[in-house]
Amino acid sequence: MTHRPSIQTPGRLTVLAALLAAFAAPAFAGPGADVVISQVYGGGGNSGAVYKNDFIELFNRSGAEVNLKGWSVQYASTGGGTWTLTKITTDVLLQPGQYFLIQEGAGAGAGVALPAADLSASIAMSASYGKVALVKSQDALSGSAPVSGDLVDLVGFGPTSGANTVSAWEGTGPVPQLTNSTAGVRKDGGCTDTDNNAGDFTAGTPVARNSASPIHACGVIAPVDKPIVPNCPASIGGRAGTAATGFLQASDPDGIVSQADITSAAVPGISLSGFTAAGGIGASASVTLTVDASVPSGIYPVAVTFGNGKQTATCTVNVALSGEHTISQIQGSGLTSPYAGTVQTTTGVITKKLSDGNFFIQDPAGDGDPTTSDAIYVFNAPTAARVGDLVKVSGTVTEYKPSGATRTFTEFGNVTQVSVLGSGASVPVTYVRLGDEDLSQYEGMLVSFSGPLFVNGNYNLGDRGEVVLGSTRHETPTNRYRPGSADAVALAASYQRDTLVLDDGIFSTPNPIPYLTDGTLRTGDSVNGLTGVIDFGAIGGGGAWYKLQPTETPVFNRSNAREAAPTVAPGNVRVASANVLNFFTTFTDGTDAWGGTGKGCTLGSTTKAANCRGADSTAEFIRQRNKIVNELKAMDADAVGLMEIENNGDTTVEYLVGALNAAIGSPAYDYVRKPATTGTDAIRVAMIYKPGKLTPVGGAMSDGDSVNNRPPMAQTFKVNANGARFSLIVNHLKSKGSCGGGIVGDADSGDGQGCFNATRILQAKRLASYFIPAVIANAGDPDVLAVGDFNSYGHEDPIAYLTDNGLVNELERFVRPNGMPYSFQFDDTVGYLDHALATASLDGQVAGVTEWHNNADEPQIIDYNKESKPDDEYVDNAFRASDHDPVLVSLNLAPVFVDVSGSVSVAKSGLAVNRTTGKYTGTVTFTNTSGAAIRGPLQFKLDGLTAGVTLDNQSGIQGGSPYISLSNASIAPGATVTVPVTFTNPSKALIAYTAKLFSGTF
Repeated sequence: MTHRPSIQTPGRLTVLAALLAAFAAPAFAGPGADVVISQVYGGGGNSGAVYKNDFIELFNRSGAEVNLKGWSVQYASTGGGTWTLTKITTDVLLQPGQYFLIQEGAGAGAGVALPAADLSASIAMSASYGKVALVKSQDALSGSAPVSGDLVDLVGFGPTSGANTVSAWEGTGPVPQLTNSTAGVRKDGGCTDTDNNAGDFTAGTPVARNSASPIHACGVIAPVDKPIVPNCPASIGGRAGTAATGFLQASDPDGIVSQADITSAAVPGISLSGFTAAGGIGASASVTLTVDASVPSGIYPVAVTFGNGKQTATCTVNVALSGEHTISQIQGSGLTSPYAGTVQTTTGVITKKLSDGNFFIQDPAGDGDPTTSDAIYVFNAPTAARVGDLVKVSGTVTEYKPSGATRTFTEFGNVTQVSVLGSGASVPVTYVRLGDEDLSQYEGMLVSFSGPLFVNGNYNLGDRGEVVLGSTRHETPTNRYRPGSADAVALAASYQRDTLVLDDGIFSTPNPIPYLTDGTLRTGDSVNGLTGVIDFGAIGGGGAWYKLQPTETPVFNRSNAREAAPTVAPGNVRVASANVLNFFTTFTDGTDAWGGTGKGCTLGSTTKAANCRGADSTAEFIRQRNKIVNELKAMDADAVGLMEIENNGDTTVEYLVGALNAAIGSPAYDYVRKPATTGTDAIRVAMIYKPGKLTPVGGAMSDGDSVNNRPPMAQTFKVNANGARFSLIVNHLKSKGSCGGGIVGDADSGDGQGCFNATRILQAKRLASYFIPAVIANAGDPDVLAVGDFNSYGHEDPIAYLTDNGLVNELERFVRPNGMPYSFQFDDTVGYLDHALATASLDGQVAGVTEWHNNADEPQIIDYNKESKPDDEYVDNAFRASDHDPVLVSLNLAPVFVDVSGSVSVAKSGLAVNRTTGKYTGTVTFTNTSGAAIRGPLQFKLDGLTAGVTLDNQSGIQGGSPYISLSNASIAPGATVTVPVTFTNPSKALIAYTAKLFSGTF
């Protein structure tokens, strides 16, 4: 409804897509066409080809000679509208039953030579799908499904659905898709012509025939009468009380039109007059449709039938007489107005004025019929009239259909009158409950919504001033239910009725951005008592829907408050997953974070600035970096899996760690050195950790199998405090968008899983069957946590496979019982693409899981980008650091060793010095003072050993201190064990330390 210029927004993936079928215009040439296309072959010269050249074969199926001079054959690609011509410029007298061979382009050389061609050209035709036309002129056809009076025959060949759908054919369907070894062959040697490609042709071995080939007579072909062609106006308009007329004609190419009658139901005052028969074959007959002044206002479909004694043809003329009607009468009870296309006059009170001379009027009395709207939109009618004025409006009733809409919106256009009849009027507010009502009944009306409405979409707030609302928050259907299930389909259908788009009443990028409170408007926030007029028009992201133009300023409640930092159940290790949204230290302008110029990013085998993603400049990068650092600092995780970081070795992750440590003020974090394979994408996964809490065991692993465009990365860690081990795997599966290529099953099936689902399933299978077992074998420990952006919602196929094969979905375990798990907002619904999946052995050691909603709920307009922001609401904080929310997992890992020092007494002997060796020797005795045996293995650790002193008989170092492994399996209650110690003390310092006894293995 709202006529506004298009504002470009970032491309988005539609979750539920409509499938559109392409249909050709039926029967371009009448049955019994004299010359037809009898064969089409486009595989010439290709591998396995029968002939070296493509060809088009014509055939005269009539009983008379036909001269082809001035004709052409034309070719267009399967969906294309550009036609390439081969012209016949000389006299070609094609005899009955004679063929005419036109040689076209050659391939690589496979196949045999064609018979001598009657005409040679060079069109390169597709072997599989395309369109060939025979045209009785040498003007190129236009459009992908051409209609032309010169079009003699049309052959479309190829599929009717999918990426290579053929756009035009004759009859019920095209010739089947062809190959290098098959041609489209018209049946019965070319004689069959019912104007139905699917029935007239077979896909068979090509056998090219030329004018020297044997004559193939088709027998007696009965002449077919050509149809009468009416030429009538679609409508006759006028004003009730004034006579109107319309001029109608009809011709017959092979006959004489001799009569005309009204064959629809009689309407008093509407008649035919002044009929003139055609003056000869092919000439036009004419008649006047007369409407006298007695006919009341309304729309009258009048059918006029022309005849020649043998045939008839009918046209329908809509007689539309304008008058004055109430708004309710104009709106009608259907989806379209019964007065569409007519000039009408009505009165109403202006309830809302928009920009550019657009406004709404409403009948203050109404008609009491809930199926008819009492209001209407008036388009492009600048007026000094104000809200509250009673006005009379005259114009054409129009059904406006925005781009992408599935229905129309009734409005007044071509307005000729806006007269103020009074001022200070008001209209009653109609109360509506979203989700329970059909909003089409309230087109243009002043309404107020009962109950709170929740923000479900804020993606287009910054560029269009739009907020998507619902009576509840909308969860992505496949986040809750299996794709394609009845529950998922029903949930998706319920959202359409429960959706309203709040607009800002202007048709340009807003400045300032509306509806912000404290610099944001989060999904999950709510508004009560929303009041305004119901609009219908194009919305951000494509399509159209019902919108509300507010008449009272909406006041939003912070129902979904920000959390300054995430909270999760306590444990001994905190692990996180964070998508950092294309964090690159090389920018799209060719500069980098160190001030370099002429730089580029590597994608596959190319390195150039155009491959870079993320920040466009240093200024944007600083804003992006600061938000990500703020996010990581607030999470305070011991290990973090990162996605969407530049794939340039360890350069970018090292930079990020440096920036994070600088913000913390200490070297709290280090990064895991990259594994052998990081993939060929411009982005990769990475990992950072706290050396004070964790120690990597061995190097990082990755899986460079070809199915993984971004290989998963694994690292085994040992917990410094208790020796426990676990392995972390960071994943980033194939995205849902940018359909094209891939394997069978990767096309968007429309079940909500998007594109490349088959590839993601294979990646999940590879993870479960190969990579996790390899990581476990390498670590010697079964505790594995798989995190990352799986690009699959909670109940989609890849996640179902993983949970069916041994992994535990920790978000469903911990978050679902307390609310809706989500980490991503798309198409005005939320769900989680970011997962935490644990092996069975680790599951019991998971203390808690949470999602920190610092990103997905926030409008994208507050992110780090600087372009297209007349109102820049960027703040240096952790909110909208990415488009994904981080996931935090609290682990309570069972210790490998336990401090049992409190169960023993310690007695140190004096130290003796060997003057020959300079060594200091002595003993330490532990006595079990508890009432229970202390189980081994036992480790004696010397914490705080004097600097410069070395324990010669140490077994190793743990936590920076030397230790000695005791040979005792256990110490019984009251029993003692004595451990010898030998020190090297070159500085002859006082040897001091704290003796600690541990049960377990370091």
